[in-house]
Amino acid sequence: MVVALTALAVVIGYTDRVNMSVAAVAMKTRLGWSQTEKGLILSAFFVGYILFMFISGALATRYGGKRVLGLAVLAWSLLTLATPFAAALSVPVLIAARIAMGLSEAAMFPCSYELFGRWVPAAERGRSVARLLTGVPLGTLLGLLATGWIVARLGWQMAFYVFGIVGLGWVFVWFSTVHNDPATDRRLSDAERALLPRQAPAAQASIPWRRLLLRRPVCGIATAHFATTWSLYVLLSWLPSYFSEVQGLSIANAGAFSAAPWLAMIVVTNLSGVACDRMIRRGVSVTAARKLMQCGGLIISAACLLAMRGLHSAGIAETLLCGATGALGMCWCGCTPAMIDVAPRHAALVGAFSNTIATIPGIVGVAVVGWLIDVTGTYSAAFVLTALVSGIGALVFGLLFDARPLVD
Repeated sequence: MVVALTALAVVIGYTDRVNMSVAAVAMKTRLGWSQTEKGLILSAFFVGYILFMFISGALATRYGGKRVLGLAVLAWSLLTLATPFAAALSVPVLIAARIAMGLSEAAMFPCSYELFGRWVPAAERGRSVARLLTGVPLGTLLGLLATGWIVARLGWQMAFYVFGIVGLGWVFVWFSTVHNDPATDRRLSDAERALLPRQAPAAQASIPWRRLLLRRPVCGIATAHFATTWSLYVLLSWLPSYFSEVQGLSIANAGAFSAAPWLAMIVVTNLSGVACDRMIRRGVSVTAARKLMQCGGLIISAACLLAMRGLHSAGIAETLLCGATGALGMCWCGCTPAMIDVAPRHAALVGAFSNTIATIPGIVGVAVVGWLIDVTGTYSAAFVLTALVSGIGALVFGLLFDARPLVD
């Protein structure tokens, strides 16, 4: 139940992110935004996201993932409902609302890692992380398809109202059904409870900051995570605009075409999770398995994006973007479970640290792409830059990562 509802929170979080990417196509025309203004609005979310990421990890460690995650979803759902009102006032007000929404969503992954550390047996951790991160492409897919349909038929404002209400429904179910600790959940059998990790909460012990964060493996994780989210956030924010402006598709069709790459990611993420666990069971080291997934995913994604330059066929572009985005699903079986590998008791803090670094592309990458499009008039430079970042990320992770735990 905890894994399923936490994954559903990720789905809701990403539908609430991506609906702005699709709705912004109509909002730009209706409200008279430039490409640069649209880029700033899309990137504003990540300003709040990065500012509160590490704090949310500390809060989850101290107060438990259940409370912090539930309050976070409540906050971002209310802000989603308020987005049309903010947009009607001015661009600065909308930017402020998006920053506040980023502050709320910052708790999503650190809380998830904290919950998994207490609720998920070690033997099931890989599959659970894969299910959690399936929420990223699934939420994106649902957001793209639903937002395109809603905007075309009911107007861009309604997209925010619908998704905001869904989030409020999740909050009710979450607080009604999820316990704060496995020991208090009577639905678990004694056999199931015996499989869960037996460890004191990290908040009760001093945290070895230097031995935990300032180490080569964590630097490798953060760099690879940065490269992965650079591609993720650029594609998440600009695919609808690319299909609309370069391939000449309608808003509804642009949303549909933008959805297919995220379906590819759903499939690849789950297949990669199974393959990675199977390799480890057959004797491949955890370090080697994580490197194969992370480095292979980044290199394949980079190659597909380089082939995108100058394309004028929507079908070929769709195929390559499915390859580029799907390959990122391999990365979710690399750097993400690696955070738990190197620090099982402090996964929320390692995850918050890595996510903080990995949020920089949401601010810089998304805004830089808007600037590059304005300056060059094409998306080619953006694809080349994203491929270069992926190559560097693969190299650094391959050189620095080691899965051995850093602290007891």
